[in-house]
Amino acid sequence: VVLAVALALILMALGNQFVYFYTPSDIATKHVVAGEAIRLGGMVKDGTWKKDGDANSFVLTDGKGEITAHFSGILPDLFREGQGIVAEGTMAPDGSFMATNVLAKHDENYIPKEIVDEMKKRGDWQPDNPQAALGGAS
Repeated sequence: VVLAVALALILMALGNQFVYFYTPSDIATKHVVAGEAIRLGGMVKDGTWKKDGDANSFVLTDGKGEITAHFSGILPDLFREGQGIVAEGTMAPDGSFMATNVLAKHDENYIPKEIVDEMKKRGDWQPDNPQAALGGAS
């Protein structure tokens, strides 16, 4: 009984610490509450990055869905269009994503593992040309 109570208290305490990972197509199909902390992964769609001072907006895609993301601050030096990123933040009531942190990987062929897995499930994965599966050029 003591062990069960301790486990329940631990799970309740950690319940607010979980941050779920989604792709743009997941957001369209799953109910994500505005204001809920999530991680959103995808490729920065070519031609969508707009910068105005510290305000940045760009579109993230997984080849199936797209979401406009907004970030205020300095993006990582490795951030660029056609790059795989993971952004942490919340969904806004208007359906856009408000990022509080943006993570970019140095390898130009990097695609988050979750997106690769999703692309493999759909049969879209092209290991020799991962950008082609997302509608980009490499």
